[in-house]
Amino acid sequence: MSGRASRQEEGERESESAKLRHKEELSRRIKEQKVVVDELSNLKKNRKVYRQQPNSNIFFLADRTETLSQCKNTLDELKKAHQEMENSEKTKIKK
Repeated sequence: MSGRASRQEEGERESESAKLRHKEELSRRIKEQKVVVDELSNLKKNRKVYRQQPNSNIFFLADRTETLSQCKNTLDELKKAHQEMENSEKTKIKK
């Protein structure tokens, strides 16, 4: 029986470790997104913005206001996911 219990505890520790890594990754992405939103917000109206094609070194000219809007939406989604994670941890602690 002690073998089963230790395996279960080990699995729980790995799960907690994975959650912590995910939370840290989410926090890092939120910080990065905040910087991008701030930089786009402070650009002069006539400045050009380029978006990088995923998984390549190709850049395309993009609309500044549209890019800013997309970045703000992404930031909101990341914050929402982070808040949900925080809330689930709080409810888990209360139980």
